[in-house]
Amino acid sequence: MRFLALTASLIILSPSLRAADTDSIDSVIKAVYDVISGPAGTPRDWVRFKALFADGARLIPVRTTPQATAPVVMTPDDYAEHAKPIFEKSAFYETELARRLETFGNIAHAFSTYESRHAPGEKPFARGINSFQLVKMGDTWKVMTIFWDSERPDNPLPEKYLR
Repeated sequence: MRFLALTASLIILSPSLRAADTDSIDSVIKAVYDVISGPAGTPRDWVRFKALFADGARLIPVRTTPQATAPVVMTPDDYAEHAKPIFEKSAFYETELARRLETFGNIAHAFSTYESRHAPGEKPFARGINSFQLVKMGDTWKVMTIFWDSERPDNPLPEKYLR
């Protein structure tokens, strides 16, 4: 019984678990950007990150090379493992520029236009669109999928996704 009480108190006091992160579509999307952003060498809060996602969630970047274009499917754990060494060496700050949102019942889709920087206020080194699919579970919103593609010379961001 003491173990359960201690565990409950640690969960309540944990900075990783922020109830407000999943209160709304806006808060969960902002929390994703917040968790992945920070200076080089600063550990990200991967417990908080994973808590933003529904069971079975996926993160899927579209990788384009001169030879082919292909999606790379990852779980939130896979993403964290892939990103950790990158964030150890490089600062990374991603911010949302604009959002287009559609909802129906317990599902939502947000086209979230982003900019990536190595420091706040710096010129972006990348831009693109994160396509968030979200699900409402009780009183919370969770990310089901983030599917994204980057802006390239042959793939400029349309004006309608910049406002």
